[in-house]
Parts: sequence; C-alpha cells; structure tokens
Amino acid sequence: MLVGLFGVVLLALTGCGIPAHTEVQVDGSGPAVEAGTASYRRDEPPTRAASGDDRAAFVRNFLSAAAGEPERAYERVKQFVAPENRTRLQEKQGSEIAVNVVRLTEKPVITENANGLFSVRLPVQQVGLLRANGVLAPPVATETEYRFGLRGAVSPGQEGTEEAGLFVTDPPNVLLLSADALRQYYQTRPVYFWSSDGSRLVPDQRYLPLAVPDERRVSEVVKWLIAGPSEWLSTGVSRLPDRTALINNAIETEDRWEVNLDLPGDDSRKLAQIGTQLAWSLPELDGQLRLTTRNQSRVSIPDLRQYRLEHQVYPVTGNPQPFTVYEGAVHPLAFAGEASVPVPLAAEVNRDVLSAGLSRVRERVLAALVVGAPGSRQRLATGSGDGRVQIVNPSPQIFATIGRPVWLRSPDPRQPYGLVVADRRLWRFDDRGRMDLVPLNVAGPVTAVAASLDGHRIAVVIGGALHVTSLNVDGGVVTAGPVRKVATSLTDLSAVDWAGENTLVLAGTAGRSAVYEVSIDGALETALVADVGARVTHLAAYPTNPVVPLPSVLIMYEANGVAYRYPQRDTIRRDQVLDVTPPPTGARAGGPTAPFFLF
Repeated sequence: MLVGLFGVVLLALTGCGIPAHTEVQVDGSGPAVEAGTASYRRDEPPTRAASGDDRAAFVRNFLSAAAGEPERAYERVKQFVAPENRTRLQEKQGSEIAVNVVRLTEKPVITENANGLFSVRLPVQQVGLLRANGVLAPPVATETEYRFGLRGAVSPGQEGTEEAGLFVTDPPNVLLLSADALRQYYQTRPVYFWSSDGSRLVPDQRYLPLAVPDERRVSEVVKWLIAGPSEWLSTGVSRLPDRTALINNAIETEDRWEVNLDLPGDDSRKLAQIGTQLAWSLPELDGQLRLTTRNQSRVSIPDLRQYRLEHQVYPVTGNPQPFTVYEGAVHPLAFAGEASVPVPLAAEVNRDVLSAGLSRVRERVLAALVVGAPGSRQRLATGSGDGRVQIVNPSPQIFATIGRPVWLRSPDPRQPYGLVVADRRLWRFDDRGRMDLVPLNVAGPVTAVAASLDGHRIAVVIGGALHVTSLNVDGGVVTAGPVRKVATSLTDLSAVDWAGENTLVLAGTAGRSAVYEVSIDGALETALVADVGARVTHLAAYPTNPVVPLPSVLIMYEANGVAYRYPQRDTIRRDQVLDVTPPPTGARAGGPTAPFFLF
C-alpha cells in the first residue's frame, strides 16, 4: 500500500511542475531476500530467517538489518547475531545512534571451515555515517574489510535447538548498512535552509526511512530543520533561531497541516521564512499549512502547491540551450526536434575561444571566455550585457591552462561572480576580468569545479578525488566552508558538474574511463557511460530541478577531442553546429569541442 501511495504522490508532483524522481539509482541488482520465507513489509528489512540456509542472501540481509527507524536498529541487528555474541555490539541511544554505510568493493567471500562453521570476508569502501537525523556524515571508520563468522541454528558438537536459519558469530562492533540497502529502505529527500545572505533556499540531503509512518513525516522534516544543516553546508546557510522547538507533533486535519513551534521572540518574519522552507521541504503536500507559535496562529499558506509555483526555488526559466566551441568561436547547437537561439556574444568578442561559460540572470547575460594568449598560454575574459555581451574584459593574469569557467547563480545581476580552475588552483572572477584566489582547506591540485543551481554549493576535484563545500559571498569575497571529501567508485576524476539538486555527474576511471551519476554524499551512484573510450577532458550538465522539470539529466562531454551528448549517447557532429561557414572542398573540417548549456 505504501509503495502505491508513493506512486500516486510522484504522479501528483509531476503535474505541478515538480520532478517525479530525482534520486540516483544504483546499477545492478539490489539486496536479494527471496530465499526462504519473507514475512516482512517492503519498507522494512528482511528478518533473520527470511534467507533460510542461503548464506549469500543471509549476508546481504545482515547488511540491511540496521535500516529503518533508528531506535530499533540495534534490536534488528542483534536478531542476526548468535546469542552468545550479542554483547559485542556496543549499543547506543537516541541521537548517538549511527550506522556505518559501506559500499561492497567485491562480492562477500564465504569460506567453509574444517569445524563446519563459515568465515565471511567483506571487502568494503567506507561511504559515511548515517545519523539519527537523516544526515549521512563523513565516515569515521577506516576499515577496508570486515570479517565475521556464520553458524547454523546449533553449533557443531552442541546439543539443543534454536530457531532455524543462520547466525553471525564474532560480529563487527558497529552497525553496518550496505549502500544497496540505503537505496532500498530509505527515501532521499532535500530539506531546505536559507542561504547565509537570506536570498536563496539551499537544499541539504537527508534520508528518511520508508518505515516512518506517513503521519509522522511532516514532524520529522520540522525536526531536521530545527537540528540544522549538515556540517559541510554550515558556512553557506542560516540555522533556525536557537532554542526553536516543535511543540508536540505536526497535526493533519481534513484540510490542512498544523505545526506548532516554540520560536524565541515570536518573530513573524522568521516564521514566514520557516513556512517557505517547509513548503519546499515537503513537496508531496498540497492544501493548507498553518504555522503557530505557542498555540497562537501566526502564518498560514492557503495552497502549498500554488505557493511553490509563485515562490520558485531556483532562478531558471525555459529549457537549457546547448552551445559549443567551433573553430575558435561559440556557436549554437541544433539537435533534431529542438529549437536553437543565436549566440549572445558580439562577433568582435567571440573569437580565439577555447572554452566558455554563459549564464542568465533575469534579462542579463554573463559571459566567461577562456581565450588564447601569447606563448600558447591562456587567459580569462569576462563581461555582461542585456541580452547580448558586447564587451569582455581580459584578466591581467596569464596561465598555462584554464578549466571550464562557471558562474555562481546570484539573484543580484549587479554583483556577478564565478569560479574557474587555473594552473591547478581555484579562482574567483567577476564580469570585469578581475580574478582572486579562493583558499581551500585541503591540500592538492585542483582540476575541476562546478556550481549548484542555488549558487551556494560547489563540487571540486582535488587530487583526483571528489570534494564538496558551501560558499559564503559577502561584499565580493567568496569564502569556502569546510571541505568534505566524498567517497565514490570512480578514481582519478577529471571532470564534474551538477546533475540535480543533490546529485553530481562525474568523469573518472572505473577500470575504464567512465561517466557516473553520484549522490552528493557518494552513497548512491550509477554508471551512465561505462566505457567512454578515452579520458573525459570537458563535461557540462543541465541539472534536473523542480522549476524546469526534465525526464533526465542532460549532459555533454568531450573525450579525445570528440564531443558527445547524453542520454542520446551519440557524437555531436559538425552539421549540428549553426552559423558556420562550410569548409572549402577537400579541406578537413574540425569538430565541435567544449560543449555547454546556457540557462
């Protein structure tokens, strides 16, 4: 019934301009529990006896047992552990309950011993620590494998009977949860905080157990907001006032939801801001939302669906427009069945271009062009204009290499800022050609950067690994907060961009050069292109979002001098480039490079 309800909710969201599905799906099969009898709900992990005597299924189910409401996690896991070994689990309570989320790097190795027992070796990658408030924090454990034993209902040589099935002996002293189980038994959902300057909502990734009853979901989201953002996001967003508390649980009546808060100062403006946060953090709700403080009615949103339409979370309109660099200039791309627009650059500035980043803020266009400089070097030239950029200002600095420039999506067109990687360091730029270094508290060469739709979060490739951080832009100074390293299956990363509100698209190596979609915390991932054929040197995406919903993420990338697009998985041809002069007969024409989207 719950699965059916979610289907109805998702269809409703599609109808009101909110994407039906944004979370990342993992390639391959999920946890199997078919062996034996499976007397459990689909929103709860299987019981110990569900796998019967199937050892491989039992191990998968053991790695799912901690899933669900945190208060019962130890109880569920202990059912899998032999009674004589249950004291090995150091049980914690309340907010201290945390689950180690791991990704299996190989299949579990199960070996039969001479005494009739079994040994299990579990090779893993530590992904994160799932806390009781739904945050997947950075991992604390460093183990690359876990070992434990298996025995039947009765140990060899012993008398007596126990329940049928298998038991874990010598278990790890932490709660383990596989990334597959996280995907299967939790719902990923964003919870929104106001940016540090109060101009924009910024999403934070949370995991809600599917076992949480529907009538408690509103209360859980309110508690998340009260508890505050993830640590790495703290610099770029604002918390609710100290000592804010939820009075009882949220209540659903026939026509509305009621949330009663203890809000210090009874600030009506702050209460209205909380109402906006809840409207977007609970996209499945429509109808009326009433917020009160100390049981006194203060703020009411009469129609949540209409409110979201009138208070868009991101400043984007219309569909993204694809462009590419061809023969030293930016040109529009025209794919079958898709409309194209002229390039918003004057001819006198659209030359000697190696790569580009264009962005719109209301009616204004922002341009950042990487252009050639003397001695086979490069420099950045930036500018802005109403509808079309007539003048660009070259920066005084000259570099050996400059990556793809990206603009931060500020709501104020008078103060545009962007980020770019130049000579393996991160720089801030504006539309006047000025560049300044952005310090990061992580050592290593920076090779790629991407900015989210809200403009207050970035993904950075440092030392070939993925990192995320939040930004605080104050008076033209861009300050990066705590940098979080994100564990992924891909190594030697070469490019990154945002695929959604809380998902990224990465290019790197997984045995072969590949393009993956990965959740912002690294837990959920899927291979989009498993074998590119060459190292990806340029990647750009249009992220799925609630304002302009698209069926899937749009991606364009370049490898070995050839441009491609996804999900079509075909090359971008020269005849798809508009406003170009055909090459002379017999001359060899180059191909489009450095494709990107304007939105």
